[in-house]
Amino acid sequence: MKKPTIIENTIKIPSSQEYLPDVDSFLEGILRGYGIEESLIADIAISVTEMVNNGIIHGNKSDINKEVAVSILYKNSVLEITIIDQGEGFNPNGIENPIDDRNLLREVGRGIFIVNSLMDDVRFDVQYSKGTRVILSKHL
Repeated sequence: MKKPTIIENTIKIPSSQEYLPDVDSFLEGILRGYGIEESLIADIAISVTEMVNNGIIHGNKSDINKEVAVSILYKNSVLEITIIDQGEGFNPNGIENPIDDRNLLREVGRGIFIVNSLMDDVRFDVQYSKGTRVILSKHL
């Protein structure tokens, strides 16, 4: 089993869901170190886990030879978390609304909707064939 790589405020994991607890521990440890309240840590952790999971499954297609990186920056009362996969990219505007009647029973499509409700800003930087960068921001 490969090990996550941690350098300062960045963790890189192989594309397997078994590494999600490592990301969660890394994230929560840093956020607690910043003195962020537990309820916000929970919202942020849910958001990051969802985006990392998307990077693993949809971006990197669970290819253990590809990585997902998570970086944390806290500056001027703004927390910015960047998640980068090594996948083919996607069109974020092509995601259907999961609360539309015709999508309510679908098993996919809710993650980005949830993240948008928990974070103050969600941006996608898609570089086709080079991966997707998701930037989550929270004003604290």
